[in-house]
Formats: sequence, C-alpha cells, structure tokens
Amino acid sequence: MTIWFAPFTVSELNRLCQGCAVDHLGIEITEAGDDYLTARMPVDARTRQPYGRLHGGVSMVLSETLASVASVHTVDPEKFFCVGQEINGNHVRAATEGWVTGTARPAHLGRTTQVWEVRIVDEAGKLVCISRVTMAVVPHQRQA
Repeated sequence: MTIWFAPFTVSELNRLCQGCAVDHLGIEITEAGDDYLTARMPVDARTRQPYGRLHGGVSMVLSETLASVASVHTVDPEKFFCVGQEINGNHVRAATEGWVTGTARPAHLGRTTQVWEVRIVDEAGKLVCISRVTMAVVPHQRQA
C-alpha cells in the first residue's frame, strides 16, 4: 500500500528542485517506493567542511529535503501544505569522497504533524547520519 496522495515521478521531483539549494548542492532524487523516498548527494567541494569531511549541516539539508518533498506528496495539495518544524541529527561516521545516499521513511503520518526518519549512508552502505524531521501539516487559509 502506498503512502502517496497522488502518483508522481522522480523526474518531476528533480525538475521541482532545479535552481534552488538542492540543485546547487548536487542533490538528486533517485527513487520513490511505496513508503520511502531516496536521494543521493556528492561529497565534493560544495558539501565538505574545511577539514575535508561531509559538512554536518549539509547532511541536514539532505534530510530536510527528503522529508519535505516526501511530506507534501502525502497530503492533498488543494487543502494542505507541509513545512519543517524540527530537525535533529546524529553524525556517526565521516564521509570524505564519493556519494552519500539518504532514505526517508515515515515514522508517523498524522493529521497535523508528520515525523520522518532519514538514514544517510556512504557508498559502502555504512551509516553516516541518522536524523528525525518533524513536519507540520498546515491547512490552506480559506478565502472569505
């Protein structure tokens, strides 16, 4: 059973992200399953901190991107939009080159909030960062 409100393609999601921070950092959505969304990001000059390791803040950008894009596709866009409310992350291993891949899965899909777990791994499949993103589900204002 799918969690998505309506069908979409990975190509549509990547087009949506063109010309913004996601595009600038080289983040590319790669897969959408019935209950998850996956993206990859290069570990390069755009995403490293001065000591040559993946910048922890950039890991949070990847996590928030996945949770945000996923969350808005679980609600009726005519009635609701979703915004980030809280994010936290544990950086457990350094990545210094190649690509990292993040996968977002819902821990909770509620009426007013959603909680997403995002796991970021390196090319060997080793955990680099695990984060939790809370999204607020906000109704559009009714016009008088």
